[in-house]
Amino acid sequence: MKREDLNDMLWFLAVAEERSFTKAAAKLGTSQSTISHTIKKLEARIGLRLLTRTTRSVSPTEAGERLIRSLAPRIEELESEIDQLMEIRDKPSGTVRITLSDHALESIVWPKLRNVLKHYPDIGLELNTDNGFRNIVEDRFDAGVRLGESVDKDMIAVRIGPDWRLVAVGSPDYFARRTAPEKPQDLVGHICINNRQSRSGGLYAWEFAKDDRELRVRVDGQLTFSTTYAMIDAAVKGYGIAYVPEDIVAREIEAGRLLQVLDDWCPSFPGYHLYYPSRRQNSPAFKVIVEALRQS
Repeated sequence: MKREDLNDMLWFLAVAEERSFTKAAAKLGTSQSTISHTIKKLEARIGLRLLTRTTRSVSPTEAGERLIRSLAPRIEELESEIDQLMEIRDKPSGTVRITLSDHALESIVWPKLRNVLKHYPDIGLELNTDNGFRNIVEDRFDAGVRLGESVDKDMIAVRIGPDWRLVAVGSPDYFARRTAPEKPQDLVGHICINNRQSRSGGLYAWEFAKDDRELRVRVDGQLTFSTTYAMIDAAVKGYGIAYVPEDIVAREIEAGRLLQVLDDWCPSFPGYHLYYPSRRQNSPAFKVIVEALRQS
């Protein structure tokens, strides 16, 4: 059905309900002659008379009554659905989907959101952990969380966490058998625990910097993971050196279960940002999530 056909039928329903072209015209904000012309076109297109017109009244014909019985429930259903959508517009509800790394989830996002969600039972939250890069538009995510330097320029980016850095760590048992590296190039002679980028499929090249000098080192070892926490566990158990976020291994280092090396070569990274398309009408639920995550 063409859009103009639907409009004509809505006008027919208005005339049938009001039993008057004049009243229907006032209700619809148009002229009586325009409505009369529209109904005549509709009747000509269908090939049936829909309204009986007299000088004093307007009433549906048998065909008109049949059309009313068919149209009215559907129009009521549409109006009800629109009313519900209007409620959603004003009330935080619905599901928000976010793609993020396991570190971002555990260190920033979940700690900030777990208490907020208790106050908004109608908000659903899907947190999809992925250490690679996702196209949030194509994959139908509402937003993503990545380091500030990784966010595309055409996205809105909201900072949600402080700067942090990766550190190289290994167990005392591992370093009892091998000399600790003094510079990043020494890692080539060590057993390292690799991280595979889940989206690209490639291995992460460890990034180092010192005195304006930047280095990337591709390491080798027995184990490769796509999750940070498995890398830490393997390092504690002596399987090699891991390059992992400092904040989540601080306790292991303090307890002596891990030893930190190459400290002066480990740079800081811009903190996590929530990013999402700039051209969109954000729901109340999404706005609640953004404000809860926003770094104060």
